[in-house]
Amino acid sequence: MEVIKKLYRLILYSIPVISFLLHFHVFNMDLVGIHVWRQTETQTTINNFYHEDMNILNPRFNEHPDTSRLHRMEFPVMQWLFALFYKLFGSHIIISRLLTFIIGLFSVYGMYKLCYSISHNKVVATLCGWCFNFSPVFYYYTVNPMPDNMALCCGIWSIGHFYNYINSGKIKYVVWSAMFLCLATMSKLPFVIYASFIATFLLMELIKKNLSFRSALKIGSIYLVCILPAAAWYVWVIPGWVIGAVHGVFDQSLNHPVISNVIFGTLVSVLPELVVNYASVLFFLTGFYVIYYCRLYKRRYFLPFAVWGIIIGLYFLFEMNIIDLVHDYYLFPFLPPVFILVGYGGNYLMRRANFLKYVALLCLILLPLTAYLRADSRWDTGKPGFNAAYYKYKDELRNLTPKDALCVVGYDESHYILLYYIDRKGWAFDKSWFDLKVLEYYISKGATYIFLDDDVENIKGVRNHLGEKVFDKETLRVYKLK
Repeated sequence: MEVIKKLYRLILYSIPVISFLLHFHVFNMDLVGIHVWRQTETQTTINNFYHEDMNILNPRFNEHPDTSRLHRMEFPVMQWLFALFYKLFGSHIIISRLLTFIIGLFSVYGMYKLCYSISHNKVVATLCGWCFNFSPVFYYYTVNPMPDNMALCCGIWSIGHFYNYINSGKIKYVVWSAMFLCLATMSKLPFVIYASFIATFLLMELIKKNLSFRSALKIGSIYLVCILPAAAWYVWVIPGWVIGAVHGVFDQSLNHPVISNVIFGTLVSVLPELVVNYASVLFFLTGFYVIYYCRLYKRRYFLPFAVWGIIIGLYFLFEMNIIDLVHDYYLFPFLPPVFILVGYGGNYLMRRANFLKYVALLCLILLPLTAYLRADSRWDTGKPGFNAAYYKYKDELRNLTPKDALCVVGYDESHYILLYYIDRKGWAFDKSWFDLKVLEYYISKGATYIFLDDDVENIKGVRNHLGEKVFDKETLRVYKLK
């Protein structure tokens, strides 16, 4: 422990260096891997801000060129900011990856600051920041352009600034906290649940008469005013959503075996393997023991943290049918409370005089390696999560058709990936609903090329609409449409 106390600055400074070196081969890589559909969705919005319209209220995707193509989901603050950098430096995926990486570094530093504000212990805070950075789920997404990264970063800084208010009583920290909470919520709606920490604290202090009603009303009003832009956005756009996340577990298709499988799989696989990291599991479990052994539950501000964790758990239960065992980035709200526990658990083990101290030290050393081994295989360009020919021949495909050509691509259940890779507007189709009438509708709307990676030509009547074949490599064929 003394080593960490003396070298905590060096450890903190080494985090961006080690992480940069481990991610170095990814920065110039185009989008591939797990949830590449979500990455291409985000990057498409960035590209369209850059190329078409910088109105932040009008995020667009590439499908349905016969419509406005407006795609209003989360408020695209991150995408819009990235597009500003594209205006300055040009359009290249490395910019999105580097900016996302920088957001991740602010998240790590925010975790250190938050944990230090809570514990007043540099060892606890350093261990928290170190282990958080090498959470496999954070390690993977911290170079992938997704709004979840910005939401997590702002959520961390919101709680951190509120804790600065708790420690200092200065109202400026409430303002900062409220603004960051608004940004977190705008970036991803689920992060509004971070307000549970703040609400619990205010209610607790009111009951204990440590805070006057007037002061509580003032603080609450600041949060209310700051959160209004986010509330206005979601009141406007949610009625147009058709995604399952709106209904959560109230979706009638959910049944008890599915619920049991998701909960069990999350506890025994996703949580230790992807969220915590196997090398940090001992710290995480010890963190619960520390709550009991050190009587942390008797500390003045334990209750807000407990309620915060419970509310995040309820969020998981509500969205479990969407999260399943696949959508690991939906677990980002869990990361701050999880790694505060990890920091406390690691500190406790490092203070032991027995072999546990050396086991803990070994785990800390192994963390970068275990994160790398778990996540790096996700950036496999040979198996990118879609037809690899689109990645292998992307430059040729992007130059194959005129810039204004409307294209049909399939099969693509995401409706984002393939249109992103050919860098064209048009329509994506999947096996469930493509037929001759659908193709004829696209042609009537101006489609001039079709990209095929399956036996679509054999669908009755389709071949009659296929003209010159202009590309045929591996499993991918491109035709002009008659």
